[in-house]
Amino acid sequence: MEFRSPIPLDDPSAAASGPDVSPPLEDPVWSFFDVVLIAAFGFVVQVVFLISAIQIAHSSGRFRGMRLSDLEKLTVLLVPVQVASYLMLIAFMVALLKLKYGVDNFLKAVRWNAPDLRTGMLAVAGGMGLGFFSAISSALLDRWIPKSLPIHEYFRDASSAYTLAFLGIFVAPFVEELFFRGFLYPALARKLGVAAAIIFTAAPFALLHEQQLAHAWIPLLLLFVIGSILTFFRAKTKSLAIPVLMHAGYNSTLFVLLFIGTQGFRHMERV
Repeated sequence: MEFRSPIPLDDPSAAASGPDVSPPLEDPVWSFFDVVLIAAFGFVVQVVFLISAIQIAHSSGRFRGMRLSDLEKLTVLLVPVQVASYLMLIAFMVALLKLKYGVDNFLKAVRWNAPDLRTGMLAVAGGMGLGFFSAISSALLDRWIPKSLPIHEYFRDASSAYTLAFLGIFVAPFVEELFFRGFLYPALARKLGVAAAIIFTAAPFALLHEQQLAHAWIPLLLLFVIGSILTFFRAKTKSLAIPVLMHAGYNSTLFVLLFIGTQGFRHMERV
């Protein structure tokens, strides 16, 4: 919540116009170029880390001799690489704001604005509702969704499923929201306005998962809708914490449904 000074009683113009209740405009210290730079850094770091991990695994230990295409899908390699890449990306974001703009409070700059307990629980519940909406929509539109998606190849066994659940619930929501709703959205909103910024934030958010979803338009459309809703609540509440909690609730629901559908991750062939 932002502090607003009271209207001086001896200011007739202020008294006539009434209090300013309009929401503050998005005006981040960073530029859109900075956002592009962050995206490029994240992409390069992830590629370098992944190639390095695959080469090391391919030439040593129990993975010796495995095909490179198979190594790319091993969660025991993929998840540590993803986490390390995320940590480097966050460090780069913090360093960029500190060194270029003198920002000392990173969370304040990205409008973390942690909600109270009740609001936080409502955000998680809202995300869970989005998860059920996505699952029901996917079931109804199943005939237009490929039976086998590249993302299914990562769910080889129970260990892979638990590892991906950890990544998807506790790590990815924060980092993805930090980039899309923390950095990209306010930079776009300042230039394009809220409505256009919501659309142009949700679109790349959906396209980020395009390869995993085999470019199938139904899952991508659902992700675009989910992304639009997350960005709407970021714009409405002026809090990055809200879409992070909603995103975590959304992913939690999908993993719980997967857990139930595979009888405790024991029958991953049903994925």
